[in-house]
Amino acid sequence: MGRRRSLDGGLYFDLCDSALGDARTPADILAYSWPDVSSESRIGHLPQTAQAIRDTDKAFILGGICPGMMEMGQWLRGFDNFYCDLAADRALAEALCDRIIDLKIEYWEAALPRVGHLVDVIQEGDDYGGQTQLLCRPEVWREIFKPRLRRLFSTIKGLAPHAPIFFHSCGAVRSIIPDLIEVGVDILNPVQVAADDMDSADLKREFGDDLSFWGGGVDTQSVLPNGSVMEVQDEVKRRIDDLAPGGGFVFAAVHNIQSDVPPENILALRETLDTCGVYGDPATAS
Repeated sequence: MGRRRSLDGGLYFDLCDSALGDARTPADILAYSWPDVSSESRIGHLPQTAQAIRDTDKAFILGGICPGMMEMGQWLRGFDNFYCDLAADRALAEALCDRIIDLKIEYWEAALPRVGHLVDVIQEGDDYGGQTQLLCRPEVWREIFKPRLRRLFSTIKGLAPHAPIFFHSCGAVRSIIPDLIEVGVDILNPVQVAADDMDSADLKREFGDDLSFWGGGVDTQSVLPNGSVMEVQDEVKRRIDDLAPGGGFVFAAVHNIQSDVPPENILALRETLDTCGVYGDPATAS
């Protein structure tokens, strides 16, 4: 994929070069030394692991082999290169996207025959949205990414038709939610409620009959790190009120809770969830 390193004062590893940054043709993409995603060393443990999880009465959620086409494209080609590819070198962009989807399908075709009967949820994802809009024009997304997602999800549903597909995409993705539903997404995560046009009540009203929401429980961009205890409590109550009615909601913060979040706000989140996050009558719920 490339090299990543932690910058001074940073909390993450940041990309500093890209393995396919010098690629010029689709042949260069194919010539790259891609990993063996279906090797026994990678998937051989899955049946034992899955059964051990199910034996504890916990759900078995099986994730994909790597992030999606947009993220992997950015990392493998470099952010600037990949966006230029989408705009001006469609053949190169599509060759890379095809290779990523081929690897994903190879993985699922190896993994699901072994553990598909034990899987409760199948997890895939990418990042298509920024704070205010998609990371590419909607028509470009529909031309490049949508048909390849359809191929991927069709394969998965053919192998494990009972398992809902959980799909992660940060950002302002409302404009493509109908497309995601169309190609087979059952669960949307992380429901970035602070992004433009991602109001939780509106999303539930418009898409709640066709989509479950996993996330959106508290805004982690501003309210959780910067709000008062009361503001966090109000935020959690609001999101539960918006997303829980009728089912189809798994409470989770929009993002991982970062190191700058005051401990009292984390406690406020948990205590409010314990009080309000119960389907049915809390007095009678077990």
